[in-house]
Amino acid sequence: MASVKLNNIKKRFGDVDVLHGIDLDIKDGEFVVLIGESGCGKSTLLRLLSGLEDITEGDLYIDEERVNGRSPAKRGIAMVFQSYALYPHMNVFKNMAFGLKISGKNKAFVSNKVIEAAKKLKIDHLLERLPRELSGGQRQRVAIGRAIVRDPKVFLFDEPLSNLDASLRVQTRVELGKLHQELKATVVYVTHDQVEAMTLGDKIVVMNKGRVEQVGAPLDLYHHPKTQFVAGFIGSPKMNFLAAKVSHPDPENTQLVLESGRVIHASVDTSWLNKGDIVQLGLRPEHMALNCESNIVAGKVTLVEHLGELSYLYVDIDQEGELVLKVDGDNQHKAGDLITFGIQANHLYLFDHQGKALTRVNAHTSAAIPL
Repeated sequence: MASVKLNNIKKRFGDVDVLHGIDLDIKDGEFVVLIGESGCGKSTLLRLLSGLEDITEGDLYIDEERVNGRSPAKRGIAMVFQSYALYPHMNVFKNMAFGLKISGKNKAFVSNKVIEAAKKLKIDHLLERLPRELSGGQRQRVAIGRAIVRDPKVFLFDEPLSNLDASLRVQTRVELGKLHQELKATVVYVTHDQVEAMTLGDKIVVMNKGRVEQVGAPLDLYHHPKTQFVAGFIGSPKMNFLAAKVSHPDPENTQLVLESGRVIHASVDTSWLNKGDIVQLGLRPEHMALNCESNIVAGKVTLVEHLGELSYLYVDIDQEGELVLKVDGDNQHKAGDLITFGIQANHLYLFDHQGKALTRVNAHTSAAIPL
């Protein structure tokens, strides 16, 4: 396996700048997930890594060797696509063996590599079947197996689970995680699904409009988002946001006033702000509680989503907007109910007018990962 280093990578299509100087270090054996909204540049960045697109500016290193201009076949990478890209007229064995055969490997070597990979992926009983005789999950395993047999330095995955149904997506996600632990492989994985990112990634790269918004371990991004964009992107359901005015700036206990006149206290350093400054108040659904007596807010339930062990309450807050609360699955509230709930001051987030996070006091700590 190998490390990957990107130095000021830029990509331009004609007069349109798509990537605006990407700097990123990926360690040997690391599982790195690129995530962001559609059009943010994550798939383009993956194609630059693979050699399917040319780099406009910057330097790309794989295993400490500069690979700009090097063909995909000579980069030591293997790519798994969303569409599987299997040869329909070849059985599973031949699909997995094809790359090795055209590289001139002998028959015994090819057979051993294919069978070994098929056993790891639990598809060794499917080697004689054609792709049309396989389920979506089985086809994706074949595509992954075709990459494994090549012993690449780096695995590149482009939204490999997006074509699978919900239950199969979860199952395959777990299998991918176990496979990474077994292979100790360097993986760069593109997805728009933040649950995949949180559960699979050693490190997550959040992209926004062709730039890296933040890099960090999953829990680091969850607890310490640097921007409002990251805060709203990481977490499911997404973070709630309310506009608020700074009433009393303070380095530890800031007083805020919502549009309705409600007063909220937040353990956030606003000492450098002025009284009257407008900020965005961030509240995660799981950090609000019906039995909390701190920062009490009242509202009307408009919708209840029952998911078994938990439920989500959609609550209309007069003059403020709608908030989503995560509650116990046995909660009996229904649409139309008037409820009160509270938020602990040290669970609140604040973002300035540029969308940058303000420093929280006594917040959960976790190790940050530098760019």
